[in-house]
Amino acid sequence: MSEFTLSPALATIIFVIAILAGHRFRRVWKEEGPRSHLWLTGLIAGICLLIVALIPLNV
Repeated sequence: MSEFTLSPALATIIFVIAILAGHRFRRVWKEEGPRSHLWLTGLIAGICLLIVALIPLNV
């Protein structure tokens, strides 16, 4: 089985996507926007953070 690793640049890009999605989630939540936007941005942020947390970096 091949080992999955993230390069530091890819991990940084995924982390920035998670930050932007989390910021958008907070903005929609405060404005009491549509729930579909909350779910979408929340899932994107959560999945990105899980990827960065669970897949090791290729150093």
